[in-house]
Amino acid sequence: MKKVIAYSTCSQLGYMVFSCGLSSYEVGLFHLFNHAFFKALLFLGAGSVIHAAGDEQDMRRLGGLKNILPFSYAIMVIGSLALMGFPFLAGFFSKDVILETSFSKYTITSHLCFLLGILSAFATSFYSVRLIYLVFLSNPNANRNVLLNSHESGWKITFPLFLLSLFSIFVGYFFKDFFIGFGTSYWGAAIFILPQNYLLPDVEFLDNKIKIMPFIVSFLGAFSSIYMYRFNIFYLFSWKMLYTFKLLYTFFNKKWFFDRFYNQLISQSSLKFGYFFSYKMVDRGVLEVFGPSGITLIIQRFRDFFKKFQSGYVFHYVLILVIFTLIFLLFSTKSIFLLIFLFLFLF
Repeated sequence: MKKVIAYSTCSQLGYMVFSCGLSSYEVGLFHLFNHAFFKALLFLGAGSVIHAAGDEQDMRRLGGLKNILPFSYAIMVIGSLALMGFPFLAGFFSKDVILETSFSKYTITSHLCFLLGILSAFATSFYSVRLIYLVFLSNPNANRNVLLNSHESGWKITFPLFLLSLFSIFVGYFFKDFFIGFGTSYWGAAIFILPQNYLLPDVEFLDNKIKIMPFIVSFLGAFSSIYMYRFNIFYLFSWKMLYTFKLLYTFFNKKWFFDRFYNQLISQSSLKFGYFFSYKMVDRGVLEVFGPSGITLIIQRFRDFFKKFQSGYVFHYVLILVIFTLIFLLFSTKSIFLLIFLFLFLF
């Protein structure tokens, strides 16, 4: 359950960044504000269901909890409808404004982004209703002991859920003018938008067919989910067994292979470069030769060389004394006879 809700957060963050790309920063922040309430409601509601179902959170192993957990069912429906952008709930007042702002840009790119946002709204409705159906409305698939021991949580869990459900219903309506209303002084000088990028006046005069399109697509997504999982589950299973679907499922389940592409072509290449060049050649090579290892090695070799002169025999010390005395006299007097004498002496 929480995995589905967490990935829906990625979708809603996409809407926020989408809004920032349209220079409608206040709308993006308004959606962030609204999203906080119904997403907290969904996460905490999922936690309440998981707690009641003996820590089971696999939707395929639940079902039939509507009558056992009526309060959790109600708040999960409220949170899911707000996430879908159902009219007059929190998500409706910000999510639809983002899509309408995109269409109001009146460029090919913005209209394409509007269609992508509509497609995302369809997917959001599909998996949100799928969660509600598999957990609460479908035939029970849970263990018998889980169903017999399931019960609503205490007031310490249900009371915050009740408050969040109220916010998820009313916060968009009461705070719309505060965040994105004409002439609002809330943002002050924190946000500056060029006049040609301020699209909220155009949103007010959009055709109603465009305004109602997100709701229609969301309704189709919800209806498709119920239709597939309630009336055509065997057909859906046979479709999932197709080789083509498995390829498509693998493609999406592996996150479009972005992780594989990034890890193999970028991360591994960077790590190999760092190991062979930065670590072995530079750190363990050049820096060690001219640094600690090189200096230590030079000192050790000088030590070993001069150690040979410490033999303990007097005649060795006398010989060294005579040789260095002759070398000193040679460099002092620069005499050719002294050089010949030194050479014969050493020979």
